[in-house]
Amino acid sequence: MTPKEISPGLVVQRFTPPLELADFKLIAFDMDSTLINIECIDEIADAVGKKAEVAAITEATMRGEIKDFKESLRRRVALLKGVPVDALQKVYDERLRLNPGAEQLVAACKGAGLKVLLVSGGFTFFANRVKDRLGIDFARSNLLDEADGQLTGEVVQQSWGDICDGAEKRRTMLEVASLLGISPQEAIAVGDGANDLPMMGEAGLSVAFHAKPKVREQAMVAINEGGLDRLLEVLR
Repeated sequence: MTPKEISPGLVVQRFTPPLELADFKLIAFDMDSTLINIECIDEIADAVGKKAEVAAITEATMRGEIKDFKESLRRRVALLKGVPVDALQKVYDERLRLNPGAEQLVAACKGAGLKVLLVSGGFTFFANRVKDRLGIDFARSNLLDEADGQLTGEVVQQSWGDICDGAEKRRTMLEVASLLGISPQEAIAVGDGANDLPMMGEAGLSVAFHAKPKVREQAMVAINEGGLDRLLEVLR
């Protein structure tokens, strides 16, 4: 089934819209460049004049050119060594914005009875604040190590592991689905980068938001223009 543009900047494939939103029970979101407008790690790096260096690695990773997300993240986090911890609050206050339509889409999903999961290769400092801001049910992300008011350039080991990469995103979505007693087919997964493809591949509906070409090609819905709430044009 060839991709079909059903309205400007909204492409669907492998299903016929509309679907019923209430037929789904869980929606899983990536955070950076999906729910929010920035790649947090790039903006933190700006505090020590390393934004270009870090952003180049981020971009290559999201395009799928750097295959090992864990290695890529460790390389980038190492470059943050010595960044003052208060730089994170500054990034949150001055640069982080919810992407257009994020609030509307999350509210519509919650209104239809779906649970909402935020699963991010980014950091808890931002993920927990976005979770609270949007009333999201579950969040999993990476924890930056700090000492003496500065980042150490390392990631902290958490109970589930150390780095939330594509495999961990997939595992988390499947785990939450199983705890909710639902099948992955009753889940929607929304992302923009290569590390979102594993969870998107398991979901009943996969959504690419202003995504990298490789992600757009594989997603059932590609929102290439406009806000996240455009998903509601194919879900009623």
